[in-house]
Amino acid sequence: MTTEKATFGAGCFWGVEATFRATRGVTNATVGYAGGTTDNPTYEDVCSHATGHAEVVQVEFDPAVVSYQQLLEVFWSNHNPTTLNRQGPDVGDQYRSAIFYHTPEQQAAAEESKASQDRSGRFKQPIVTQIQPAPTFYPAEDYHQRYLEKRGLSHCAV
Repeated sequence: MTTEKATFGAGCFWGVEATFRATRGVTNATVGYAGGTTDNPTYEDVCSHATGHAEVVQVEFDPAVVSYQQLLEVFWSNHNPTTLNRQGPDVGDQYRSAIFYHTPEQQAAAEESKASQDRSGRFKQPIVTQIQPAPTFYPAEDYHQRYLEKRGLSHCAV
């Protein structure tokens, strides 16, 4: 089996990770940080707003089972891409909506998908999701991995 990677920022990474883990064809999902200026940031560093990192989930998937386009649909369906640096009660640049693409094909698919979502009327406000090349991914601390699963929860409490 050949897998590919996709990286998404959609607010608190615990719920995003659980959602992608439940997606058929996803072989792994790791929470972490991307898009900032500090090497090997900690959770505390990211929460300080001094590093510029987003909380993200790096998804490994089998493209023979689930397409990147299908993963984009999961992404759009599981957060509000119209709120800048905010998801629900979580506020800060680390909660921004972002797609970090790994290939030119992912970039094209992400840009077309975003434009399609904007045209669809599904969202009342314009989409503010950033689409950028995948930077270095830093896995979050072990206690963040499978956080909700470890606690017997299926989603973040709001």
